[in-house]
Amino acid sequence: MQAYEFIARPENGVIPIPEEYKGSITSNVKVIVLEMKPEPSARTKAGTRQKSNMLLAPTLDTSGWKFNREDANAR
Repeated sequence: MQAYEFIARPENGVIPIPEEYKGSITSNVKVIVLEMKPEPSARTKAGTRQKSNMLLAPTLDTSGWKFNREDANAR
């Protein structure tokens, strides 16, 4: 089985195969359609930017911790 990946816009229910693949595809094919949704805007209805907590790195105060490499590597 050979896989080909390309992006196409359906035209009247027909998905056009790019010219570069037309000569390679000569038998039946299995089609899986993944619809590409547009990326949601980072702006809210009021027009202000909304922070995404998913992109923020967690912070941790380690100033009171003591680290002993030998204890960490002991088994």
